[in-house]
Amino acid sequence: MKILSWNVQWCRGIDGRVDPARIVSEAKRIADFDVLCVQEVADNFPAPRLTGNDERDQFAEIAALLPDYAAFPAIAVDHPAEGGGRRRFGNMILSRLPVRQVYRWSLPYSADPGKPGMPRIAIEAVVAAPFGDVRVITNHLEWYSLAQRSAQVEALRTVYADGYAHARAAEITMNDGGPFQTFVRPRATIICGDFNLEHDSALHAKMISSFFDGTPTLTNPWDKLHPGEPYPTTFCLYNRIGDHGELHCDFFFVSPEVMQRVESLHVDQQTQASDHQPIVLTLR
Repeated sequence: MKILSWNVQWCRGIDGRVDPARIVSEAKRIADFDVLCVQEVADNFPAPRLTGNDERDQFAEIAALLPDYAAFPAIAVDHPAEGGGRRRFGNMILSRLPVRQVYRWSLPYSADPGKPGMPRIAIEAVVAAPFGDVRVITNHLEWYSLAQRSAQVEALRTVYADGYAHARAAEITMNDGGPFQTFVRPRATIICGDFNLEHDSALHAKMISSFFDGTPTLTNPWDKLHPGEPYPTTFCLYNRIGDHGELHCDFFFVSPEVMQRVESLHVDQQTQASDHQPIVLTLR
């Protein structure tokens, strides 16, 4: 099973061209993925609101370009637009494997005076992998506000722990196909996306820290596969933002059930179709 995670920067490449078809083509070149997790997908945010962009609905366009995959959008930003339309921005999961229940989690967006920011969301799809069901969660955390990003890390840990508690219970209370239908949660969990934090940061350490209730800790697979090696650049490899150099902020975190199946973690540093580099997790 291969999962590809990529912040696509509204499908805008280093050359300034916005091209969802190029994103899909590059993703296919990089990996024969079973699940694609993308962040920063836009709908109706034409320039100058998003540089180089037009009014296209990228959620629909990416889904149409991958007809063999089921597409699940998660809208974080939902603004009014002229003529009664809406502007939308968020994340999406696409899967060619069967998908059970899908969850959408609004992340904390506390006031932080003077700091730009936007609402953030995580989306979870319970995917029927060849080895059993697995929770795949993707997100895009706050860039400007450390306070918001810190709260969002805590929220992701809570989402993971709450789901793990459901998995421990594994009790079907309703089985009638109605809205109260029970879908048993799996323990196997993958959390991926653009975390906007560095590999050596306190918030990365928080993501992999222990839980008071006995929930198993999460692991960054890179640290198991490449102990002591620097984490690869995933942002600002081909461009720079202000005084920032190369950054390392796109990750996978996995539960023990998934870690025992990890075969490789690869960062593609060739593509320039976005300002972020895609990361691919392969499970056996």
